[in-house]
Amino acid sequence: MKLFTLACVALSFSVHAELGVVKVSDFELEYEILGDGKHTVLLESGASAGLSDWDPIFNQISVHAKVIRYSRVGNGKSTSIKRHFSSLDYADYARELIAKLYIKEPVIIVAHSYGGNIARDFAVAYPQQIKGLLMLEPSSEHDIDIMRDIDLKRANREIAEVKLNDMSEGMSNNYLDFWSKRPLPNYPQIKDMPVTVIVSTKKFENPSNLFFSERARNMWGKHWQDWAGTFPKGRTVLTEKSGHYVQFDEPQLVVNELLLLMNKLQ
Repeated sequence: MKLFTLACVALSFSVHAELGVVKVSDFELEYEILGDGKHTVLLESGASAGLSDWDPIFNQISVHAKVIRYSRVGNGKSTSIKRHFSSLDYADYARELIAKLYIKEPVIIVAHSYGGNIARDFAVAYPQQIKGLLMLEPSSEHDIDIMRDIDLKRANREIAEVKLNDMSEGMSNNYLDFWSKRPLPNYPQIKDMPVTVIVSTKKFENPSNLFFSERARNMWGKHWQDWAGTFPKGRTVLTEKSGHYVQFDEPQLVVNELLLLMNKLQ
């Protein structure tokens, strides 16, 4: 009976997530770890997003790997602060977070939206600490180029609105981090590794802005196909079933693509 009780206790610990707060630089970051396996997956959220951004797929991923999700500074229950950070700043904090959590092996990064820029900066700055990359609707320094190519006047008006929203929030975001920089900064090519990009080409009857127009969606898909095509193990998945939040609209697609990427690392 005692052995049975101990086994039940061990099982209960194995299926429960590790929740905590860790000091990174001058900030406290909330995090959650679940699962075990050959691979460790780090989830990098979009702008102004916290742990809940990964609710639809967090548990599913934990069946196949150790998975970490966290809230960047200013988000969730992490240190509340309004200040401009660059994607490279966040990449540095992500690397320190991994070290504080005693993760020694290279990770697979799954990144959404603005998190894609953070993941790319991470891959350039810390190439030995990443072995695979899955990006969901990643933001790009070429977002505004697509808009301006379609309708320069309307694009500049909508970009100005984004700028005002970003400045009022006081946090790092697309405009402050890279849209405002022309000519563009030099974005080095990341190392050769398995890379997958899931891109929404969904058509909207009344798009909220130019970037979600049908022409922009097609240009958006082509942009990422060209980018992923530079990698021998690069893959682009175009979907019309998802909007910007692929992990909510098609969670199984994300999990399946992650498993395919993992298989390339065997």
